[in-house]
Order: sequence, then C-alpha cells, then structure tokens
Amino acid sequence: MGRIAVPDRIDSVGAIDAAFGIELFESQVASRHLDLTARRLGAARQGFYSIGSSGHEGNAAVAAALRVDDPALLHYRSAAFFVQRCKQIGGLDPIRDVLLGVVAAAADPISGGRHKVIGSAAASIIPQTSTIASHLPRAVGLAFALDRAAKQGVSCSWPADAVVVCSFGDASANHSTAVGAINAALHAAHQRVPMPLVFVCEDNGLGISVPTAPDWIERAYGPRPGLTYLAADGCDLPDALGAAQDAVHLARTWRVPVFLHLRTVRLGGHAGSDVESAYRSPADIAADLARDPLLGTARYLISAGVTDADDLLDRYERIGARVRETADEVVREARLDSAAAVIAPLAPTHPDAIREDVTRPHPESATTELPAPMTLAQSINHTLGELLAENRDVLVFGEDVGRKGGVYGVTKGLRKRFGARRVFDTLLDEQSILGTALGTALAGFIPIPEVQYLAYVHNAADQLRGEAATLQFFSNGQYRNPMVLRIAGLAYQKGFGGHFHNDNSLAALRDIPGVVVAVPSRADDAAAMLRTCVSAARVDGRVCVFVEPIALYHTKDLHPGDEAWLACPTAEHVPLGSARAYGDGTDLTIVTFGNGLAMSLRTADRLAANGIHTRVLDLRWLNPLPVADLLRHAEATGRVLVADETRGSGGVSESVYAALIDAGYRGALARVTSADSFIPLGPAADTVLLSEATIEAAARRVMLSG
Repeated sequence: MGRIAVPDRIDSVGAIDAAFGIELFESQVASRHLDLTARRLGAARQGFYSIGSSGHEGNAAVAAALRVDDPALLHYRSAAFFVQRCKQIGGLDPIRDVLLGVVAAAADPISGGRHKVIGSAAASIIPQTSTIASHLPRAVGLAFALDRAAKQGVSCSWPADAVVVCSFGDASANHSTAVGAINAALHAAHQRVPMPLVFVCEDNGLGISVPTAPDWIERAYGPRPGLTYLAADGCDLPDALGAAQDAVHLARTWRVPVFLHLRTVRLGGHAGSDVESAYRSPADIAADLARDPLLGTARYLISAGVTDADDLLDRYERIGARVRETADEVVREARLDSAAAVIAPLAPTHPDAIREDVTRPHPESATTELPAPMTLAQSINHTLGELLAENRDVLVFGEDVGRKGGVYGVTKGLRKRFGARRVFDTLLDEQSILGTALGTALAGFIPIPEVQYLAYVHNAADQLRGEAATLQFFSNGQYRNPMVLRIAGLAYQKGFGGHFHNDNSLAALRDIPGVVVAVPSRADDAAAMLRTCVSAARVDGRVCVFVEPIALYHTKDLHPGDEAWLACPTAEHVPLGSARAYGDGTDLTIVTFGNGLAMSLRTADRLAANGIHTRVLDLRWLNPLPVADLLRHAEATGRVLVADETRGSGGVSESVYAALIDAGYRGALARVTSADSFIPLGPAADTVLLSEATIEAAARRVMLSG
C-alpha cells in the first residue's frame, strides 16, 4: 500500500486552517448527537448501547493527525475519532454505521449486529470490546510486526511506515495489562526494535465512580525512560491537534513509542444507567460542563474569526437533525434472528482448502529421504523447522525458545537456522507473548507462540478469550487472528513438577467458542496435527491451541525397550475433529487422549491376555470433539470407558459423555479421571492422577456390568 499524505493544517503559532477547523467541529458535533440519540433509542428500547464519547470529542484531533492507513485500536469513547477518520474515506457514512451498531442491526458494517464496537475495515480501525486495556498488548504486537513484515516480504494490510495508535482511559492505565504492554513496548524500543506506536491516554479523571488523582498519569508515565511523554488539553482543539501531530511525527520518524496524555472530561455519566450525581458533587459536574470540548472548539473558531455563533448553531442543529433522521431509518433494519447467523463468523471451516494447504508441494524442502523415527519433542522440532522453511509468514517465539531452544529442547536449533527475526525470545510475560501473536497475526504472519507451561496460560487467558476468540466474531470475519499457540502441559513428569509444571486442567481453553484445542500423543500425529493447525490458521483465521504432553516429549517405549512410541513425522493431513483408533476389539472401547493413550494401550494388552478384546480411541482433538468417530467406535462395542487424565469436575470426560448421549448412544458408559485437586510434588502426585491400574479396574467393572 502506498503512503497516504496528511496535510499540515496547523501553523507555527497554533492556528488551524479555517475549513479544517469547521470539519473537526462537525465531527465533534456528530459524535455528541450520536451519544444523545443512543440514549434516546435506549430509553425507547430500540437501542442497546449507550457508553458515550461526550467530553472526549477532542480525539477527533488524533484522527486528524494520522493517516487513514495508520491502524487504530481505540478506546470505546472514540466516536469523534471514528467520524473524522471515516469522513476522509469515500463511500463511508460514519453516522449511519455507528447507529446500526447501536440498534444491533445485521447491516452494521463492522460487527453485523453482534456488538456495538468502534471499528471499520475500510478505515483501518480494528474493533475492540469493553474489556479493560486488553487491546494494548495487541497494539504493541502490531507495531512490532510492521517493520518485520516489510523486511520479510510478508503481505501486510498497512505500509511499512505506518504508525499504530492505541487509546484508553486513565483508569485503564492502571490495569496490569496496560502496564505490561507499555513495558513491553519500551523493552523492545530499548533493544532498538522498531516500535512505531502512539499510546493515547484520554484522562477524564474517573474510572466509573473512582477518581484518578489529577497528577497520577503524568507521574506514572512522564518520567519513564525511553517513553516520550506529551500532554495536551483534549478540550482545547489547537492544543490537542498540535500535540497529536507531534506524537505521530515522532513515532513515524523515529519508530519509537510515544505517550500522548489528553486531559478530557466525561459528560453524562459512565453509561446510560449511571447516575453520576450519586457520587459526584454538583460543583464537579458543573466544572466538567464548563470544559465541554464542543464549546471550546466553538469559542476558538469564533475568536479566530473563522465563523460566528449563528453559523455554528445552525451546523449543530443540521447535524442533529441528520442523526435523528438516520436513527429513525436504522431502527427498521433487520437484526440477527438465528443462532446460525450469530455464530457464522466465529469458527469458519473450509476442510478442503485446509487439506489443500497442508498437502501443497514444497520444492524448497522436498527430500526423498524419510526421517528416522522420532520422539514427540523431536517430531515437533522437525515440523517447526519444515514449516519455517516452507512458509515465510511463520514466526516462532516465546520465553526461552530462541537461544536455549526451549526448556525441553523442542525449538533447539531453529534460531540458528532461521535467524532471530523469525525465531526469538520474548519477555517473561504471557500477556505480551499472546499480544505479540495477536499483532503479528493482524500484520499477515502465522505466529506460533509458546507459553512455557499450561498453568502459566491463565495469566493471559483474556488475550485468548477476550481478544483472539472475539475478533472474527465482532468484525464479521473482516479481521482475523490466525495463530497456533503451543503449550507444554498436562502431568506425569518424573522427578520434576508440582502444580505449576504438571497442570492437568483444560477447561479454561475448551469453553472458548471457536478455539481449536489439539492434544497429540505420538510423533506422527504431532507433525500432522501441527500442520493442520497452521493451515487452519492460514485458511480460516482459526485460533489453535496445541497442547503438548510434557511427559511424552522424550518417551521412546510403549513397553520397556520396544521403542514403539517412536514414529516418523508425517506431512499427511489429519482433519480437524478426527480421532485415531487402535485395534478393532468388539468388547470394549476405551476413549482417551494425551498421556492416557499409552496407559490405555498397555491396559488393552493386559485385557487381551484375559480374553477381553478392546479398541482404544485417541480423541486427538478436544475442540472440536470427533463426535462422529466417537459415536461409531462406541456403537461398535456397546461399552465405553472414558480414561480422562483431567479432573472429574470440568474435565474432558463430561463433554464426551454429553456428546455420546446427545448423539443417541445408549450402551454402557463409565469414566475414570484424575481427582479434583491440584497436583502435589513427588510421589504424592500418583494419589490424585489417573493411573493404569485405575483404568484396568474400571474396564473390568464395565465388562462385569454387562
């Protein structure tokens, strides 16, 4: 994409071009009327969202200081920014677009009626929800990715000299997510990694009802080494525009993070249901009204001789009338009326296209030699290397994945082969790791981040739940988060562990709508499933979580000395939601996954010696569950035992039970699980974990029950 110029509309003494001043005033007025109309629609039960932008209309100046090809991740009080930017792009109607979101119309061009978000694919505004500060790590990741995409020849929606803007409130600036993201940006810049990012803190002095000390934001962020801090009065248009232009110029020229502190006011309470007189004094409310940015802009335009009060009032009324007329039109628009319509963009799947992507030829890595049988860890390492060699858009990163090659050696040698631009270490901060994935995914990469242990992913669960999983949903598929998150997890490590290194809870991952959860147990499955996940990310923008059983990383044997757990990595396609069966016994089906596979196979061998013929079904995919395979193999024996290494409450077996019963299975059904407990250190772990003895005893009970 070519560079889009921004004309200089402010002179050396702070005077704004007359026509441009009127244009900004009209954007501010449109934002104000959108707030008033949203409240009216809500009172009439025709609208469903009324967190307004009143008092924050100064952010129109930020939009004016940027190019329309500068990606924006915005605070929810950014209607004036939205109006001003969309006005610069032909064919957009920001007033109608905002109101379509307010009434949850299916014609809403960004979310399709799923949520009122400030976003536009045409205007490079990535939609954000109301989760506090959760978009800052993504903004850092996107700023990090722009230079990298250009230098690696990866197709990106934004030019290499773009600047990322990310706005948030003063209360959000205290959230650990914001603090961590800003720290990550500064850490990158300290290492001379390009970080063209303008943080805009719109400080109205309140977090709903909790005051922010007047000097807190400046004290917290003004003296930060490596962070250029600029401040302006967001209610004073020339001051705000001048500071915004300076901030953008610094970020664009020097590719560094800049913190723009805009002092604003909040008019009309936090949201439609908030009565601020319950916690604010009349004097405080009156003081904010006196600083109304619309009045400030009007005073400036009149004092500068640009226009007069009658003209501004006429513009105010005409824009208000247009907003009201548009509202009367959009309330008649159709809304989403079926579950299928609501979830359509949530988890798109094109299995034929995924298969084609997995199996496409790669002459650059073609070889006639078959790899030797490998362990699970070796197979993942081998496949990551092939994926990096075959696809310039693949990145591998996380804590210790670069120089060290991972705690368990799974990424060993990859940094040396492919360089630090493609395989790199990150901060010890899971939110920043996932934010880097979210941002690089927006920029055209297929990121493969690693979180070192399953228990650690909970530190950043909202980056998966609130950001990654929702973007396609709230943008109606116009923005995507293709990624494959690798996590070393589950239990049964010998000689090392305790809860944080042996976590066996997958519930927090499995209940996120649309997220793929894969758990390979063998080297051949790991290679094929990893390729499927990467292709699902590339083809459908899927967010995939690839859980690697730590205890199986270096396992060679199924039975002592047989090396039966080694396998050749394969480039064959393993479809999402497809199980793998071992044996064709007709007496009993053991359903399992992860560490349970080897335990169940050994149990099946012992049962066979006693005349009980068992088949073992490895689920492989925990979301989506392989329901068709599950039902077929359950009905083949009429007896099912689920061997589930996760906990009894909230574990995988509950979903397996539900899937079978919902599908009409009426045979014998039993389960064995680990205890509802954290995993202790040492031999005590065996007292709470699923064991082979438990599986075998349960299998015999199922057979005796008939």
